[in-house]
Amino acid sequence: MPHDTAIAELKSLLGDRLVSSQADRDLHGQNESYHPTLLPDAVAYPETTQEVSEIVKICAAHDCPVTPYGAASSLEGQHLATKGGISLDTSRMNKLLNVNDEDLNVVVQPGLTRIELNEELRATGLFFPLDPGANASLGGMAATRASGTTAVRYGTMADSVLALEAVMADGTIIRTGSQARKSSTGYDLTHLLIGSEGTLGIITELTLKLQGIPEAASAATCRFESVEEAVNCVILTIQSGLPMARIELIDELMVRGFNVYSDAGLPEKPHLFVEFHGTPSAVAEQAALFGEIAEDFGATGFEHAEKTEDRNKLWTMRHNAHHANKALAPGKGIISTDVCVPISKLAEAIVEAQDKARDMGLSCAIVGHVGDGNYHCGLNVDTSDAEEMKTAKAFVGILNDSALRLGGTVSGEHGIGMGKTAYMHAEHGPALAYMRAIKTALDPKGILNPGKILPATNQH
Repeated sequence: MPHDTAIAELKSLLGDRLVSSQADRDLHGQNESYHPTLLPDAVAYPETTQEVSEIVKICAAHDCPVTPYGAASSLEGQHLATKGGISLDTSRMNKLLNVNDEDLNVVVQPGLTRIELNEELRATGLFFPLDPGANASLGGMAATRASGTTAVRYGTMADSVLALEAVMADGTIIRTGSQARKSSTGYDLTHLLIGSEGTLGIITELTLKLQGIPEAASAATCRFESVEEAVNCVILTIQSGLPMARIELIDELMVRGFNVYSDAGLPEKPHLFVEFHGTPSAVAEQAALFGEIAEDFGATGFEHAEKTEDRNKLWTMRHNAHHANKALAPGKGIISTDVCVPISKLAEAIVEAQDKARDMGLSCAIVGHVGDGNYHCGLNVDTSDAEEMKTAKAFVGILNDSALRLGGTVSGEHGIGMGKTAYMHAEHGPALAYMRAIKTALDPKGILNPGKILPATNQH
């Protein structure tokens, strides 16, 4: 192997926590999307920031790539070792280090998952509100600037991280930010590293904002005759300033998937799933106001879920959208992609996506965190059929071009990884050169998660 010297030194450092078995390499080379299996040469399981630093120093000395690995729930291949080297698995760095309940924040290691965090916080009356669906690691969520169903009220990871610790490409350990809620000192390195997908530094600790568990919560579903009416209901709801905790669009094909996979028994029409947080009176008022708006757009079939178990059942069904989509075409794979547009363009964008998918003969189920203009398309594709894959990728390109034309972005949630690098120039133009300059300055040898975010210099 080309990185034998680095691997031998890492073996001396980590012992049996440096693994090069075929089973471990296979596990770390797979992904949940259509990207090819890409195996690392070995997998490292550090337990401390200092160990991450020593790993990176050894790899830097031998030009050995290092690819951070969290829960492997990313959909654009962010955790895949495109050039071999070391897969740095943070699963053993999974401790809750400190809860500062009076300051409403918590300090965690990156391998802790968001569900594990909330389980540990349960007795405090606080919770971490971001919910991307998958039980993602918090380090991975920061590295990909994740969001999810609750982003319309609580924001994204970019809004939730107060401070972090990171190991840079030469092994230096840095700390950015503080427990203070704001700062006017220096360059904002915290937010430079958030969303950098492990290409500028490896996050080893996070200080996260917490929220008080709401006194009351209520969820509801309703259905519409068309996607356009459902989305226009969302637009007016947001423009009216109604403080939604979640507002999710489920198109008719995705509803069919829920019926097949979860025996949901829903009429196969576009639905909105919504949730309200606050005091009992505020939640009741919000639900009533939303109901009035929705009825103006022809909504029917209102079903309310106020018990915790009923709400959990509803959102579990929503979070299983990937599996429900697969149930529509057993044996086929899923290409899952997302874009985000200004809220005023949302109806136009989604209807256009549905029409284009039908024209191209593709099965495309749409779900979306539509309260912030973000929606996801899941394509059922035979990944072994070159022509079908070509058509699906052409659709993804059209979707991206449409988002940019409407003033949006090619990804509001999944990130760039290795899957959307081809669209970076179209979205960022001359700014891409400055991104390259930052990468070169912070990682001159290019060892941190190579092949991600930045396109090849001849790729436009």
